[in-house]
Amino acid sequence: MKRLLIILISATTLYSCRKLDQPITREFTEEAYWRDANDALAAVNSCYENMSNDGYFFGNEALSDNAYVNGIGFDNVTAIADGAYDPSNARVTNEWSYRYTCIRKCNIVTTNIDKVPNMDSTLKRRILAEARFIRAYAYFQLADWYGDVPFYTNLITISDAKTITRTPKADILNFVQSELAAIRADLPVNTAYGSQDRGRITRGAAIAFSARVHLYKGEWQAVVDDCEQLIGKNDNGTYSLQSSYKNIFNINNEYNSEVILDLQYGGGRTYATQRSFLPQTVALLRSTLVPTQDLVDDYVMLNGKGIAESGSGYSESNPYNNRDPRFNATILHDGSTITDFNGTVQTILTQPGSNPATNSVDDQGASPTGYYFYKYYDPTASNYNSSLNLIMIRYAEVLLMYAEAKNELGQLDANVWNSTVRALRVRAGFTDAGATEYPSATSDQLRTIIRRERRAELACEGIRPFDIRRWKIADQVLAKPVRGIKVSGGAFNKDANGYIIVENRVFNNPKHYLWPVPTFERDQNSNLGQNQGW
Repeated sequence: MKRLLIILISATTLYSCRKLDQPITREFTEEAYWRDANDALAAVNSCYENMSNDGYFFGNEALSDNAYVNGIGFDNVTAIADGAYDPSNARVTNEWSYRYTCIRKCNIVTTNIDKVPNMDSTLKRRILAEARFIRAYAYFQLADWYGDVPFYTNLITISDAKTITRTPKADILNFVQSELAAIRADLPVNTAYGSQDRGRITRGAAIAFSARVHLYKGEWQAVVDDCEQLIGKNDNGTYSLQSSYKNIFNINNEYNSEVILDLQYGGGRTYATQRSFLPQTVALLRSTLVPTQDLVDDYVMLNGKGIAESGSGYSESNPYNNRDPRFNATILHDGSTITDFNGTVQTILTQPGSNPATNSVDDQGASPTGYYFYKYYDPTASNYNSSLNLIMIRYAEVLLMYAEAKNELGQLDANVWNSTVRALRVRAGFTDAGATEYPSATSDQLRTIIRRERRAELACEGIRPFDIRRWKIADQVLAKPVRGIKVSGGAFNKDANGYIIVENRVFNNPKHYLWPVPTFERDQNSNLGQNQGW
């Protein structure tokens, strides 16, 4: 991956692709470009290719207490989660250059689109809005991971690249919010796009992403205002919950009514990341990205109670019985079944001695924790290469953002509960009134419920690391051992209760709440400085 300095001084190269889910196929020099609207569309399509990727989407889970990566995969996110990294870490370095590659592509569009002669004004405004959204998304990611970062919206010079300073995080987030507000009117609603434009950024995406930015800043009323433009309305797009939680992530149900923004795959663009989190008997490779026991423990019982609460009915001897139905739709455990790529139904065995030649935790090729991720498994993948789109924002998150903001404002009543948390739980399959009816609880207790609901609903969707950092609980949940299943035998490192200890993690506050500026970037530009503690 190109370093930032190289990105900033390299000659402009643009790529053309017919659809968003098709890979780059042609190159054009700037002199031969910007001839017509198709050139502008190809340029903005290139921006989409750098909005995000499957490695970040899935690897982000291991930057939280939801998951663990065994080894140095996913750009060595394990070192970050362990607190054992420095400014030369692969993910720290690559994230920076990846985002600035995206920003440069977007700046190319915004700087050059006026060169296209006789371009339809509506299409021109839409393409500009798409590029500005993607650029805002990249800046949000940079500000959230690194804090203060270099900021520019033009094509900067070599001298600028060597001397540019960092802009305060608050200013960058304000820019992101202003961009998302400014582009809304120029973006079509989701129902206005034809099949050939599915996956493009919509007005609803701009509103939902704006709500997310406000949420991360703790601007609760602004979150409410944004969410209310999407909940129960259709003038900004038509969105609703799917009837089946599991089917949201099914390749036969792509572009469903819950999807607000997703990463496009297909047409030659695929990913094989699922081989990193499936049982080795399915993927024929060692599973490296695996769920933690802490994630498993946070799924409530069917009566709505946490497993440690009095009257929950939880039993360590039968730990997966009567749990939140989203658990089995997200995670494979001992006794789970899965249909492999050949159509054969397999039973997953993870207890020591149960099947050591296949997927028991005492087999080196099996899950280190005794669990596997199931969400986003695509059994139709050809040679494990999936074309299943990855959902970046969906309507369920809008409901959860709304519930959280309303509670922080002291306004979470039965009506809000019923339209948000209850709706999600009923869709998931809860029927017990203890789980579905509005609880008699304090605001602090409701906060715990909502945060747990976010974790269960959005697990394996790359959201959790951002949540634990904005809630300022990362120094608690990432400063303890990663645990796996409870075992009675085997040569495992175990805690006092018999749960496997996979590794010990460290998180220093405030140092680890921000990533360091990469070593390579500071070597090229001494004006960048460094974050606290690094």
